[in-house]
Amino acid sequence: MDYQYLSVIPPLLSITLALLTKRVIPSLLAGAFSGAIILTEGNLPAAFIYTLQTAWSSISDGWNFSILVFIALLGILVHLVNMAGGSAEYGTWAEKRIKTRQGAHFATFILGILIFIDDYFNALTVGTVMRPVTDKFKISRAKLAYLIDSTAAPVCIIAPVSSWVVTIMATMGEKFKAEGLALDPFISFLKLIPLNLYALLTLGMVAALSSLDLEFGPMAEHERIALTTGNLHGPRGENVLQEEQAPANPRGTLWDLVIPIGGLVVFAVIAMAYTGGYFSGNLTFLEAIQGTDAAVALKIAGFCAIALSLALFLPRRVLTFSQLPQAVKEGLKSMLPPITVLIFAWTIGSIIGSLNTGAFLANSLGQTLPSFLYPALVFALAGVIAFATGTSWGTFAIMVPIAIDFSLMFNAEMILLMIAAVLAGAVFGDHCSPISDTTILSSTGARCGHIEHVQTQLPYAFFTAAVSFAGYILAGALLIFTDLGSSFSGLIALGFSFLFMLLGLKIAHLITTTKTSRLSADR
Repeated sequence: MDYQYLSVIPPLLSITLALLTKRVIPSLLAGAFSGAIILTEGNLPAAFIYTLQTAWSSISDGWNFSILVFIALLGILVHLVNMAGGSAEYGTWAEKRIKTRQGAHFATFILGILIFIDDYFNALTVGTVMRPVTDKFKISRAKLAYLIDSTAAPVCIIAPVSSWVVTIMATMGEKFKAEGLALDPFISFLKLIPLNLYALLTLGMVAALSSLDLEFGPMAEHERIALTTGNLHGPRGENVLQEEQAPANPRGTLWDLVIPIGGLVVFAVIAMAYTGGYFSGNLTFLEAIQGTDAAVALKIAGFCAIALSLALFLPRRVLTFSQLPQAVKEGLKSMLPPITVLIFAWTIGSIIGSLNTGAFLANSLGQTLPSFLYPALVFALAGVIAFATGTSWGTFAIMVPIAIDFSLMFNAEMILLMIAAVLAGAVFGDHCSPISDTTILSSTGARCGHIEHVQTQLPYAFFTAAVSFAGYILAGALLIFTDLGSSFSGLIALGFSFLFMLLGLKIAHLITTTKTSRLSADR
């Protein structure tokens, strides 16, 4: 059936309720159930059963189940490291070497860039490693969640070697073949990197915020509270010192964190190569990484990292056998909320897919505007689809073929710019959607309230998206009205966009500072 505007109700309901009530799980359930009611044509008992069946299908899906196992294993690994004293020693070591809040910001930023293999792995690992450091410098958990989220998907989508590449190349390659276009998917992907304005501007914005100490919107309030009171959880949170911490062994060393986390990274890379077929001898390492099963690889890496940790801790008795049940219990307990949220996010995502919400939004785009506006328009539409559905990969599948069709309709030279605009828009929507799994895992990695993360990140994401939208208008105009081609048009637009972004940041910071000063004076 063609559900048209009815298909927009479930994501719109979930997002609205989540922002209004601050309760994620009931909001996701309400959205999923509303979608099930539409699919079952108003039969409430059938809708209830449909929702349960969809939730079970989401859990039993091979990819999803592997991700849930990895999250649980990571929770156990973190508690093993904490109880062995590795995290405490790393905090002490980092405090001696990282002297400023800017240094803590940049250390988080750099680590996020270095872990580019997979966005799930990035979000959880960076949060685990950097949380003790950012806590020492009174950086709010909302700011940490933003740093994590802004170096997960934006890095993965511009890295030539990541779990994202194969999906993007497969989508492009299928359409290129269908249209008879003599374009190589991997070479095309490399050419897309400097044209992905949102991803590059997001990374630039993180660097600017970190170095210039600029904040605006709700994030400025979170940071002010963190600096002045030590409460890292914002107006509705509690002081971080009241968080329940696992008892740490005083004999632990820095290596008790470095070796397990470093081993996790190494095992992940090896497992990705293995699941991609590298050790069969028929593929290069790059080809194997592009064809990997990232979820299974992360699950394997999690088991191996725990085994390595036990081999490191137990003989030295920084951790005893009697403590293992507690580590498993507390590790699973700490990851139960994000696991639950992910399950229901996948549930509503599956229902939204059955309603063809993304396809409806895409097909609602008219063909009456000037051709140079279409890169900006597909960027915006991809953002809306990803925000509503909570998936960037699903948005790729919907929007990349449409973008190529529009390009062939107006100007074949626009193909790469249009695809880049789709990728950028998908990352934007995924970046700020409350029902996106990457957003959920970023708040999990930072131990930040999920809605607090969404609310504080939204102004930053929308600001960067607005600059990107203007950049794509400029790039489209340069491409249509000059002989520069996609690459040069995109690079010029990127340069101007960076300048606009810095100017806008200064203005937004000035407005926020002035408003805060007036409120302080009134009090």
